[in-house]
Amino acid sequence: MDYESFEPRDFPGPRPQDTLPETATTAVKIVIVGGFGVGKTTMVRSVSEIRPLTTEETMTRAGEGIDVVTGVEDKTETTVAMDFGRISLNERLVLYLFGTPGQERFWFLWNGLFDGALGAVVLVDTRRLEVSFDVIGRLEERGMPFVVAVNAFPASPRHELAELREALDLPPWIPMLDCDVRNRSSSRDVLLELTRYLHAMTLADSETP
Repeated sequence: MDYESFEPRDFPGPRPQDTLPETATTAVKIVIVGGFGVGKTTMVRSVSEIRPLTTEETMTRAGEGIDVVTGVEDKTETTVAMDFGRISLNERLVLYLFGTPGQERFWFLWNGLFDGALGAVVLVDTRRLEVSFDVIGRLEERGMPFVVAVNAFPASPRHELAELREALDLPPWIPMLDCDVRNRSSSRDVLLELTRYLHAMTLADSETP
């Protein structure tokens, strides 16, 4: 290669909307977890103020007999590592969002994604409620605070939140709410609920003698 004739390319800088606000003083890592196909990637995409990073790959026949696709048979892509996005809840507070892979064969990646996280959002699909038991159990084992968001799929059966709380054996103090992860404001409401819950826990700990 003729290095003397090589001219460096001019790479554009970050987009203005990708730049972290100068007023930001607090950054919090949040993980979004749930079973296969519950909407984690969609949530990160809908709410992120920056261009989200995704690691979706086309599903192949290699996963047949391994991945449970009941209720999401039409799904053609899946996250194999993580999704990443960012949202500023106000001028000072920024959330970094890490979406986990849903297939159980990729759950070994969760440990690294949980490191440094202050809380989690558990996405639930009422068509496959049983998938959520192992997810919630993992968070409880780690002592990770979390809220539960019931994603509204068109074909999902509708249940009262009290009924779902009982079915998931959730204690009354864990926040639970309906959401539509395709909607940015709905996804943002879930994250706001989590931050309020984390703040309340912090205050309770500070008041404990």
